[in-house]
Amino acid sequence: MSLSKEWILNSAMNRWQLNFKRNVGAVSEEIRKYSPKKVEDWRSYYFTNVYPEDHLEELGRRLYTKVSEVLTKEIEEIIPEDCVNYIKEVVIERTFDGYTTEIQTVYGQLQEALGVEIHPATDEWDRLFNVDFYIKIKDKYIGLQIKPVGFAYITQIIKEQEIQAQTHKEFSKKFGGPVFYVYSIKEGTQKRIYNPEVIDEIKKQIDFYKNH
Repeated sequence: MSLSKEWILNSAMNRWQLNFKRNVGAVSEEIRKYSPKKVEDWRSYYFTNVYPEDHLEELGRRLYTKVSEVLTKEIEEIIPEDCVNYIKEVVIERTFDGYTTEIQTVYGQLQEALGVEIHPATDEWDRLFNVDFYIKIKDKYIGLQIKPVGFAYITQIIKEQEIQAQTHKEFSKKFGGPVFYVYSIKEGTQKRIYNPEVIDEIKKQIDFYKNH
């Protein structure tokens, strides 16, 4: 089977959930339970203990109907503008949404770990001091920058940190506290703080201001 044909069939099968448990049974559980040595053994077991062969054939005919009638009709309705707009949406809007969602996710993790309220910085602070968020303890302010990064981007981020060092010094001079970088990284569908040691550093700074 060609890759293009397999892609179409796989997309349609997933879209209409024809390979879901309710349609084909708990195949992962069944195959582990049976532990077949050969595919022929698994085939015989499945048709005998899970679903008969004609059930899969009926699912296949349903898949063909979806591909030949529904997908074909939908494809015919696509115009060039749809493709142009879709490319723009994926590259611009969806990338931005993913970026901001990652920041907010790590922001929540950080606030829970620190046990203090974290405030969004003003546009002026962002522009002048390269600060995304801040923590206020008495009359002192601690600045935070949250950076979603990939492993390949770490070196560039470090260079950026060196460039922004002066603006962070100006923040400390004016508001009393340092600026901490919090890097976030995505692993599968989960996002986590890439440099968790920064949490203890921020906690020490918070405790210092609370006790002085």
